[in-house]
Amino acid sequence: MKVFKAGAAAAAAVALALTATACGVSNDKSGGSGDSTATGGGKDKVVVGIKFDQPGLGLKTPDGKYTGFDIDVATYVAKELGYQPDQIEFKQAISSERENLISNGDVKFVVATYSINDKRKERVDFAGPYFLAHQDLLVRANDDSITKAEDLNSKKLCSVTGSTSAQNVKTKLAPKADLLEQGGYSECLTALENGAVDALTTDNSILAGYASQEKNQGKFKLVGLSLSNENYGIGLKKGDKELQTKINAALKKMVEDGSWDAAVKKNFGPANYKNEPAPQITEGS
Repeated sequence: MKVFKAGAAAAAAVALALTATACGVSNDKSGGSGDSTATGGGKDKVVVGIKFDQPGLGLKTPDGKYTGFDIDVATYVAKELGYQPDQIEFKQAISSERENLISNGDVKFVVATYSINDKRKERVDFAGPYFLAHQDLLVRANDDSITKAEDLNSKKLCSVTGSTSAQNVKTKLAPKADLLEQGGYSECLTALENGAVDALTTDNSILAGYASQEKNQGKFKLVGLSLSNENYGIGLKKGDKELQTKINAALKKMVEDGSWDAAVKKNFGPANYKNEPAPQITEGS
């Protein structure tokens, strides 16, 4: 009889644990994989989507740390939502997967150079914007053959699958350019350095981050164009107005208390990047 009771107790414990897991509740504060904790069950942990390969914005370093402007914004917002830095789990959000991560509940929100546009808003909602960038071109430092968008029509151009920059080139700027789409910007940068492509296009903030890296200094230059306006927003599940309101309030506070300016100077200062002022928040208003 005692054996039966012990077995029943063990079975009940297992059932309870499975129920807690299914509800997205976790006491794991180690920063492990735990995707089911994206809802921040019991505010033990929050999962945030970021870029891993964008220096100055969202970069995972070889020692496992995270740096960049988007990281600072995400950390500030998470704190305003009730999470300390050790309660944040950062999950890689490549451009083509951001909507899926949000829709599937793999992340609570995404801070990943995520330009707000109508097509994306069909699947997700945004808070913000929190930053205004412009599409530009990065070329090799000794290349003076590209000075305007039209010059790309006879050139090989690299961008990232799922980015607005790639679509902008295809439809508006240089429809005859030989466009190579890669999974990440680091692959495009390698292709640019070894001569496989002639230019890399994306937001000037991202390009400035790459160009300012110590290993890249003197190798590349920004052409200095403003080919589009890219308002970065924080992506979240469609219809979650409560979270949208809270994130917007956090972004406003970040600007008002000076933390936004401090983050810009810290992350973009070395590249001599001239940023736009903090944009007015329009999403959810």
